[in-house]
Amino acid sequence: MDNPGNRPQLLDDRIDMIILDSVTKKFGAFAAVDNVSYTIQKGESFALLGPNGAGKTTIVRMLLDFIKPSSGSITIDGLPASDPESRKHIGYIAEQHMIPPYLSGFEYLSRHASLIGLSGKDVEKEVDRVLEIVSMKGQERIKSAAYSKGMKQRIGLGAALLGQPTLLILDEPITGLDPIGIRDVRKILENLRGKGVTVILSSHLLSEVEKTCETAAIMYKGKILIKDTINAIVKDHETLEDVFIRYIEHENE
Repeated sequence: MDNPGNRPQLLDDRIDMIILDSVTKKFGAFAAVDNVSYTIQKGESFALLGPNGAGKTTIVRMLLDFIKPSSGSITIDGLPASDPESRKHIGYIAEQHMIPPYLSGFEYLSRHASLIGLSGKDVEKEVDRVLEIVSMKGQERIKSAAYSKGMKQRIGLGAALLGQPTLLILDEPITGLDPIGIRDVRKILENLRGKGVTVILSSHLLSEVEKTCETAAIMYKGKILIKDTINAIVKDHETLEDVFIRYIEHENE
């Protein structure tokens, strides 16, 4: 099959960046993640998909060591996810990230830059770099109380890009963006992929996932229903949305 829509292609000679091995996370008797195993290679653009409550956010929280697996193991670039060194080069944007209304975009980003160890002129230089990337130059001194949701998303993405991370974890990064903003994020991710950055993207906008990512996993009720390249998942005359709905509806039969 040809490559519809010029979908990103996965190379065969990459090294594993993330390994989930038989990972389960229980809250009481409820298994939010149920015996999940998969790998994500360095430089891979991977989409973690599923309806609300499927277990996606729980996996992200375990990757970031916000919570521990009940069983199984997670490694990031060869290190256990519980090791702080494994998170030194991770950029993260949460779906419901908050910017204090009394801070400007510049102030917010400067605080984040300080948290990753930058100081002095290096802070301003790095903040200016990411402001340019997310198209917020000229608006960075405005208090965030006056920002639209899309502007807040751009600043949040900028925070995730500080320090030039080698792994980006993005939870609904295009929420609130208009079509131009969505296109801009796609171009940013394409550029990062060209630099070998690994991206984990969680989004309900499946048409955009199909354009942006090489591989995808569909989760439901804590289990992985399918993980493969998007070219292998999406057959002729289908879209990723068609496949997603088919798998979820089949599970509900």
